[in-house]
Amino acid sequence: MKASRWLVMPVLLVLATAANAAWAQSADSADKTAPSYDMKAQSLLDLERVQKKFVDLLDAVPADKLTWRPSADSRSFAELFLHVAGERYGILQLMGTTPPADFKGKTFEKSTTDKAQIASELNRTWDFAQRAINGMSNADFAKLMPKLGPQANAGDVVYILVADAHEHLGQAVAYARMNGIVPPWTVEAQKKTAEKKPEQR
Repeated sequence: MKASRWLVMPVLLVLATAANAAWAQSADSADKTAPSYDMKAQSLLDLERVQKKFVDLLDAVPADKLTWRPSADSRSFAELFLHVAGERYGILQLMGTTPPADFKGKTFEKSTTDKAQIASELNRTWDFAQRAINGMSNADFAKLMPKLGPQANAGDVVYILVADAHEHLGQAVAYARMNGIVPPWTVEAQKKTAEKKPEQR
């Protein structure tokens, strides 16, 4: 599972490149309607929602469970959350964004098991990701990045960041469920359902 980054990244790049090529082909169609999808705004909104879920789920995990791992060759809870934080630097670096000087990629995932510190790192890298994406113009999203693939662009890197975040959120939820931890947003949804009158359900 620790090698998942290197296994998943090429697959995501191929998918993103294929999607971009398909879009380019469709651009030659008779439909010249301007696109209504704002990838910059949508990616930031999506990443913000996922960030909140990561922080809320981390808060729900007991401190003594942060070293729990489903198998000897899997990341622990702490390592998984730190992996998410660290990959924001690594993925955005693909389009030339420079991580902070004090970021040590090789040791970052094992750097702490302290809940407050992990939350701090999640928030720190989320701020970094927001600044990087907010700093991009619409033209920057279309900037070609040949080193990632013939039709790859900077927008694909942001897409990879979103896809990666969702992949690891699912992994974190699975970890939680295996330990009898119900995700906070599920608890909230169940509470709202229980509070509704029978005719409103």
